Amino acid sequence: MSTTGVTPPIPAPDHAPRLRDALIAADFTADGLLERLGATAYAALARSETVPALRATRGDGPLDELVRLFLLQRSAACDRVGDVLPLDLCLADGWLVRDGDTVRATVDVRPYSGPAGEDWFIVSDLGCAVGGAAGAGGQGEAVVLGVGGASTTLAGITVRTPVASALDLGTGSGIQALHATRHATRVTATDLNPRALDFTRLTLALSGAPGAELLAGSLFEPLPAAETYDLIVSNPPFVISPAARLTYRDGGMGGDDLCRTLVQQAGERLNEGGYAQFLANWQHVEGEEWQDRVRAWVPAGCDAWIVQREVQDVTQYAELWLRDSGDHRGDPERYAARYEEWLDEFAAQRTKAVGFGWITLRKSASERPSVVLEEWTHPVEQPLGETVVAHFARQDYLREHDDAALLADHFVLAAEVVQEQVGPPGAEDPEHLVLRQNRGMRRATRVDTVGAGFAGACDGTLSAGRILDAIAQLLGEDPVLLRDRTPAALRVLVGEGFLEPVGVGKL
Repeated sequence: MSTTGVTPPIPAPDHAPRLRDALIAADFTADGLLERLGATAYAALARSETVPALRATRGDGPLDELVRLFLLQRSAACDRVGDVLPLDLCLADGWLVRDGDTVRATVDVRPYSGPAGEDWFIVSDLGCAVGGAAGAGGQGEAVVLGVGGASTTLAGITVRTPVASALDLGTGSGIQALHATRHATRVTATDLNPRALDFTRLTLALSGAPGAELLAGSLFEPLPAAETYDLIVSNPPFVISPAARLTYRDGGMGGDDLCRTLVQQAGERLNEGGYAQFLANWQHVEGEEWQDRVRAWVPAGCDAWIVQREVQDVTQYAELWLRDSGDHRGDPERYAARYEEWLDEFAAQRTKAVGFGWITLRKSASERPSVVLEEWTHPVEQPLGETVVAHFARQDYLREHDDAALLADHFVLAAEVVQEQVGPPGAEDPEHLVLRQNRGMRRATRVDTVGAGFAGACDGTLSAGRILDAIAQLLGEDPVLLRDRTPAALRVLVGEGFLEPVGVGKL
């Protein structure tokens, strides 16, 4: 690994198909790696911990050699590597460099499994896999990271409907662009860092994927003025920091302005019915609700679903990103000074915490756009692309049906929804009832006796109104009053996916 501060060269993709064939032949794939390392060492490697993987690859098989070479960044004997890889081509194209009788990798090559089990490879800077961004010795601010939790999260929530055009803003090592090549006829990827575009080209070539249009520049700037897309995705440099030290994470704008700008400008770049999906940070400012702040970002003509997944106070947030950049490993006084800079910046902006989450826009012609903001910090079941599509379909349905139309419609309980009774063991009656989803967002909602009885009776046979009339008769309630007060609760059950209308397609 370079430690001189000089940005190392990037391999050429000329013979990537030959290298790909050799890697797959050696079982250097996501499945092969998991089988060889075992679940524990595989998970540890994803956390940038290398000791378990080193212990698991002490053998002399081809896969052991490749793991040590590309993932653990150890030197290997030329003759042994030559038995596995086309050595001359790897040296000529710059994937490897020779040091006497040994060779070492110039880039990190990580096996990655596509959604249909494709054997893909994500190419990124050395050091990141074994030490995070702080481990990338010679790349400095231009470091290009590989696959991580944020990138897989975005890939999992992205809508995968076949489209004519897709745009990946801030592509990094090309993970989102790679996914898009499976379902988009034309893929465009941009990045402020030209090295990132080179890595994206390598990722696509080594994964056997179609090429993409690669443009250098910030956000939408390098795109033709009138160009629009069916899908826009971005894992942007969303970190709210006092200085733009690292291109891959620091947006270079004040506060959460980069995320706001990205979301606001996306609306005019979307085709009708198209989706824009982002990861983002937003400030929690004293005297202001975060929902109001982020709602103001939504562009005109777009529906939106915004989910806050995590909140950190300003000290937790500063410590997280100071560790990410390795500042905690250096001079204590320098670390303390940088910590102070973060806290000073937050104090000046009256920021008390930072939220992290997902933002999805859908271009809509509706005069009454649906903008849903919620906090959901519980586990979910990825992938969620179909869940995102279903969410907006439900909002369309609710927007088009008034209370009378809701009561006249028929519903069924969504698949894998169960009812739980909560109360002390042995109690005759539960304290409350809960409906819980066992897939997708895995939501849970409390219902009363009427709500539980209503949901249980929704098998598509009777209209909602008829079910309520029957419940009113059983409970001795006024059916008119019950009909009047139920539509609001029914909208929640439909909107959150517990109930599905019959005859309108799957929501």
